[in-house]
Amino acid sequence: MDSRNTTHRRSCTEKLSESVFIGLCKILGTPQQFAMRRDVIEVMNMVQNYLEANTENYFWSGSYGEGFRILGSDVDIMVWPTDHRVFWDKSQIRCYNGNRLVSILADSSESPPGFTLLWFPVHRPNISVLSSSFRMKGRLYISSSKYIENIILLAPSCIKHGPCALNVMGKGSEYDHAHCFASDFWPPSASSWIGRCHSWPQPHVVQSVLRNGCHLVAIGHKLGNHENNEWRISFSVAEQTLVYSMKHCQLLTYGLLKLFLNEVINFQLSDERKLLCSYHMKTAIFWVLQENKISQWCQQNLLECFWVCFKLILKWVYQGVCPNFFIPENNMFLTKIHGDSQDTLFAKLHTLYERGCIPCLLQSPSIRSYIISALYTPRQSIFIEDSTLIYEAVFDIELFREIHRNGTPNTLNLISLIKALRKIEQLTRFLLTKYQGHNDTFFDVKTGVRQKCTMYAVLFNLVIDWAMGKTTDDSQRGICWGLFSTKPDGDTKEDIHCRLGKASRVYTEMNNIWRSAQYALATS
Repeated sequence: MDSRNTTHRRSCTEKLSESVFIGLCKILGTPQQFAMRRDVIEVMNMVQNYLEANTENYFWSGSYGEGFRILGSDVDIMVWPTDHRVFWDKSQIRCYNGNRLVSILADSSESPPGFTLLWFPVHRPNISVLSSSFRMKGRLYISSSKYIENIILLAPSCIKHGPCALNVMGKGSEYDHAHCFASDFWPPSASSWIGRCHSWPQPHVVQSVLRNGCHLVAIGHKLGNHENNEWRISFSVAEQTLVYSMKHCQLLTYGLLKLFLNEVINFQLSDERKLLCSYHMKTAIFWVLQENKISQWCQQNLLECFWVCFKLILKWVYQGVCPNFFIPENNMFLTKIHGDSQDTLFAKLHTLYERGCIPCLLQSPSIRSYIISALYTPRQSIFIEDSTLIYEAVFDIELFREIHRNGTPNTLNLISLIKALRKIEQLTRFLLTKYQGHNDTFFDVKTGVRQKCTMYAVLFNLVIDWAMGKTTDDSQRGICWGLFSTKPDGDTKEDIHCRLGKASRVYTEMNNIWRSAQYALATS
């Protein structure tokens, strides 16, 4: 009898897990949606960096860069000068051309784990960095607080938001620009991470992480001796590489932790009272993956995966220690979660733990309906196929929306737009015949062939349509955007947005008609 009850409970849990899995695919995204969002961001990253090759590099980090589109989340963008590099040892400087790069040395001797001071071994920084410097012990150091203040002065529309310059764009969209410095070398304080990578991540992922180095963000440790001058070691690029390597079930578990944090743990709390953040959730799933605490990651096991991560967070709060994934000596609870605040948070999480996994998730408005549906129809079979999780029309609408929001270079300069097209041409492996570098010369091309192209067909067609109008004598060839003409008047950035808007509205109307027809059939 006991074995039969155990089997029945396991079957019910698997059914609930599958239902929540489907719900998370609809809320957070299917594998195809995550891949598409990342592709658009990655193409935009490469094109924007190509246009800004002589001055700055851009990297879309955080949840947005990982492919999540959770309501209320900020968009985090890292920005760093291309002519400055941070080194951890003077011997590393010899690998670079000293005439082209400004060398910065890191000094972690007086800083807490995960933080460092930055100084110039040779005094020749640019004016903007020099204005943020100060002298200490005969060396010229860079002050993190002065650096971000000077960035804000140069951008009056921005306000200071931690180590970032917050820029509020149209329709209330918030963009956090984290101005930082890049290091092509892996920091010595994180060397222990390499030795821990036995089962996860895979060796090729580890090598990719090490090749990309790290960054130094302008914020110091609140309990350090040099809070206003220290820089935090950031592993944002490494973290995105790790998230990209996750299976979809692992990614949805991470997303479920984020939803649970926003809708249950931090529900109706002011920003000042929120002690846990999404970065703690990411750190938890990283540790669970590396320590191989779950034998099988699949949709039937999703709730167990979530509960293992939650119990690890509960343990951290009880101990008052949240070890950074790359530098475990860096306790990320040290400045906020201690004393009374620690006791209050632990009491809240322990109450949730005592209720159990399902009652906890029933408090989440996003997940509740999928759990209740599975509970009321326990014998209903659940078929999980990517083609049934999202309709093609809905996918196309989101693709247009992603391109409209993120896929257009931030420039109206004709030369820059032509450069952007050349870069996209390289990405699509599309070779134009009689290619010439003069801006006033047309290309002898009549059509484009999508051969071995790594981009989505719709995105490729948009690019080729724009290119045909720019670079051929027969400018009327291309995608038909209206009833009688192949392209609307004008070739500006707004024109591209106009095309995307028209296509999006057409798909929206088609989708509404389809939904109306389905409703009519269901009620007839």
